[in-house]
Amino acid sequence: MTFALARNWWSLVIRGFLGIAVGVLTIAWPGITLAALVVVFAAYALVDGVLGIAGAARAAAAHERWGALLLAGIFGIAAAVLTILWPAITVLALVYFIAAWAIVTGVFEIAAAIRLRKYISGEWLLALSGIASLLFGVLIAAVPVAGALVIAVWFGAYAFVSGVMLVVLGFRLRAWNRGLPSGGRIPAAAH
Repeated sequence: MTFALARNWWSLVIRGFLGIAVGVLTIAWPGITLAALVVVFAAYALVDGVLGIAGAARAAAAHERWGALLLAGIFGIAAAVLTILWPAITVLALVYFIAAWAIVTGVFEIAAAIRLRKYISGEWLLALSGIASLLFGVLIAAVPVAGALVIAVWFGAYAFVSGVMLVVLGFRLRAWNRGLPSGGRIPAAAH
């Protein structure tokens, strides 16, 4: 069996660096307007969704599980498209929309981390990213009227922390992938 996520470590690194950049920009300009928040969220969700679908395609080609990646990718793209097509969305609706996206993303990341633990150490980084996503989603849903400024700062902090964890995990997967025997096959687990 080949391991698509390890071969595509670079997609986690790209997602991570994007998250770090979004986090830094959002925190550096806390006076971000709702319109800017809409654009930032849409761009982040779109790139995340496209990379999720790309990962699903590669996993499917390698005859590995790809359903969760595809669903997360579709959900990310749908979130981006709906956000762009409905720019006059109210703060409350946007808050719940962002919360739902973060919670779904977190669940998929935790599920992937559980599957990864059979193959590598360091899967806890993806689980932590999933937990950060869940916490972000729950906090946003719990305090929907906190305002766009607070939501922007929370989103920036979430994107930064999640981004750092994804970059670290991506580079750990890169190192692990380089250590595989030729042909990229994973040795059977010892019982």
